Amino acid sequence: MRKKQLFAGLRSVARIGETAVVAAKAGIKYATDKPSNAKLMRETFEELGSTYIKLGQFIASTPSLFPREYVEEFQKCLDQTPTLPFAYIEQVLQQEFPGQNLADIFQSIDQKPLASASIAQVHAAVLKTGEDVVIKVQKPNVETILYTDLGVVHFATKMLERVMPKVKFASLSDIVDEIRTRMVREVDFIEEAQNLEDFVNYLQLTQNVSATAPKVYHQFSTRRVLTMQRLYGVPLTDIDVVKQYSKDPSQVLISAMNTWFGSLMMCKSFHADLHAGNLMLLEDGRIGFIDFGIVGQLNPDVWAACIRFMDALQNTHYQDMASNMLQMGMTDRDIDTNVLAQDLERLFSGVLLADPQQLLSTNPADLNDIMLDIVAVGERHGIRFPRDFALLFKQMLYFDRFMRVLAPYTDIYADNRLKMLHDIEPHSKLIH
Repeated sequence: MRKKQLFAGLRSVARIGETAVVAAKAGIKYATDKPSNAKLMRETFEELGSTYIKLGQFIASTPSLFPREYVEEFQKCLDQTPTLPFAYIEQVLQQEFPGQNLADIFQSIDQKPLASASIAQVHAAVLKTGEDVVIKVQKPNVETILYTDLGVVHFATKMLERVMPKVKFASLSDIVDEIRTRMVREVDFIEEAQNLEDFVNYLQLTQNVSATAPKVYHQFSTRRVLTMQRLYGVPLTDIDVVKQYSKDPSQVLISAMNTWFGSLMMCKSFHADLHAGNLMLLEDGRIGFIDFGIVGQLNPDVWAACIRFMDALQNTHYQDMASNMLQMGMTDRDIDTNVLAQDLERLFSGVLLADPQQLLSTNPADLNDIMLDIVAVGERHGIRFPRDFALLFKQMLYFDRFMRVLAPYTDIYADNRLKMLHDIEPHSKLIH
């Protein structure tokens, strides 16, 4: 144990030195090339790797906390890393299943990974019992790097708050604490397995047969390894292939959206990263939801307020928009909803008077601008939106992209098949 702690300490010292070198290079680049602060920060974060990339993605998805230029710049933040040699994957599997011969667990493991990101690498495999699975294996020293990096960032924010007590975001160190909590959860595959189980339980309780998620093999899963059923399907962004499995691509999208909207009301967490790589159409026509590493949490009342806000926005009822904005966000001020409604009217009147029906059909970049504008108006009135509001809106952008492929000539939000608010009572969340 003492030897392990010593190695962890040495890795932390080495990581601090590496961070200092990258920071020095960034300083030289700023002095010579004069890039924008946001761009330099984003490029530096990408060079520093996994923790800082995740921090950048947090900035990109939290417009209520960070300046607009940083939010927009960090939307370019990458989450791709070089693949690791298969020998490392075997080594981790041996460490996580001590005393067991891997040949007694896996009939075969593909040496070429299916995917590689900052935290983990994924390989296809076949269990000894014949089931096709995928194995998600954590990359080396992820936790040590995570704690070291966040320790450095936390120290830096504390110093910044001391030197600049009137800095706009005076609670930066609290924000870092929140990021730490969320990122530690992401590197705990036992928690990801629980997220998956919760979603499967929700599908069973609601008798939803149009969607599915992978089965978790708990006996072959640990904090660093997650073994799941392999689902075979096609991405919803390939319309030609989707048509081979479904006569009505718009119904595929509506089923996926209804399933996700229901989870907002009835699960303790919702899938917060449902892009084209994590949503697929299976050969039997069901929609497969995969990769539950990034989840959000939402009070059903907040989601109901979001729906009412969007409905009021479509109908240009600015007073109702203002009232529901208060229910969506948090504030310690007494808000004059009449003044807030006037600000919202000034913001949206140009867009909506042109064509009210185009608001939710515009391109993703415009929708993102709309979200930033809403947040900016809220900030002026002392309203702070929860981070999960941004995750929610990000998912709406993903759905917008799916709509352009699967239902380009249909107003999905006006379709009576779509149920953004489910009639089933949440029962304080069905999943416990």
